[in-house]
Amino acid sequence: MIQIYDVYTARQSILQRASGPDKFYSTAVAEMVEKVFGSGVTPSQAVTEIVESVRKNGEIALQQWSKKLDQVTLNDFRVSPKEMLNAYDSLTAQEKKALKDARDRIRVFHELQPMPEWQTTALGGVLGQRVTPIDRVGIYVPGGTAPLPSSLLMSVIPAQVAGVGQCIICTPPSPHPSILAVAHLCSPVELYQVGGAQAIAAMAYGTATIPKVDKIVGAGNLFVTLAKQQLFGVVGIDALAGPTETMIIADSTANPKWVAADLLAQAEHDVMASAILLTPDLELAKEVQVEVARQLEDLSRANIIARSLRDCGGIVLTSGIDEAIILANDYAAEHLCLEVSNPQSVADKITNAGGIFIGDRSFEVLGDYVAGPSHVMPTGGSARFSSPLNVLDFVKITSIIALDSQTSMEIGQSAAEIADMETLTAHASAARIRQGENCV
Repeated sequence: MIQIYDVYTARQSILQRASGPDKFYSTAVAEMVEKVFGSGVTPSQAVTEIVESVRKNGEIALQQWSKKLDQVTLNDFRVSPKEMLNAYDSLTAQEKKALKDARDRIRVFHELQPMPEWQTTALGGVLGQRVTPIDRVGIYVPGGTAPLPSSLLMSVIPAQVAGVGQCIICTPPSPHPSILAVAHLCSPVELYQVGGAQAIAAMAYGTATIPKVDKIVGAGNLFVTLAKQQLFGVVGIDALAGPTETMIIADSTANPKWVAADLLAQAEHDVMASAILLTPDLELAKEVQVEVARQLEDLSRANIIARSLRDCGGIVLTSGIDEAIILANDYAAEHLCLEVSNPQSVADKITNAGGIFIGDRSFEVLGDYVAGPSHVMPTGGSARFSSPLNVLDFVKITSIIALDSQTSMEIGQSAAEIADMETLTAHASAARIRQGENCV
């Protein structure tokens, strides 16, 4: 049963999050670390050991960690184009159509995103901005408790639209055929069956077979997140993703069956997923409670959903929609769904959310698969300062400065004066020497 909270209690419980990678930490993780690495070893220390071994020993280390952590022995990590094609050919016509529909909508959406290059002569000479695609990007696709071919679509396509030259994909050994099929659908890509921290290290440093990349995107478990954190600077990263989350604001006009279904869909991801309803309507809250219990009985991942709703989810009774908006902006959810009578007016007041799903026909599951925007969105409150994965994550912006002589002379004295204030005499000299002044 999903619990109903007052606002005060919710603020002390389900509306609070663990910070940093600790949000992934669990007894099961602690037991696994102790079993593999010995007692007293923290997950961060374990990841450091994995990363260093891959940096020093490359392919040999990958084979060792794949055997130790994934219980597989692999001599070749690369999945051939033929294997990807075979997986795609094994799909039904309906499955192929669904994946193509998703691919095409994601591509069209991202093709519409501006990547502006510009120049101006208003400041003397030419100043401007150049946009250049990243050469090579690594994309991590998690294994986990369910295959996620949609995550591959949502990461590869924005990169390709941005003009990235080479996409390197890593996913745990024995990947689900649907992931191979999507890799074929998004060709040309390279796919390697290696997971965890060792995959992140392999893409960051390069091995005999896995190319070194410039940036890594994609979510994973605690070890993947820690590896991305440790390797930031060696390689670029998109974000340190946490458990997925959905917040719904609903009023008396909402359909309780639909609200319950949306909460259940979010809780289905994993036991740490957060599915939270904010509503001022007690009757709706009670009806959603009943619907959650009824619909849960028929779902294949009922145990995961029940635990997620028990530990991380809930229904929060607010004094009104305005208070719900305040809570939503404070929480900064990955997904914010508005199932209210005036969804656009509520959306206009939202400042912090990864994605805003406006109206009950724009339900979050469509965003997970086929709406168009990437479903890789900021989690853990990071929507306060970051954005969903998009084409700008796969390009570099370079400033262009080509001043004319007159402008250079005019602003050079100001540059020298500021350098004097900073006591940087070489800076001041470099400005004055071009004006024929004494640089001493």
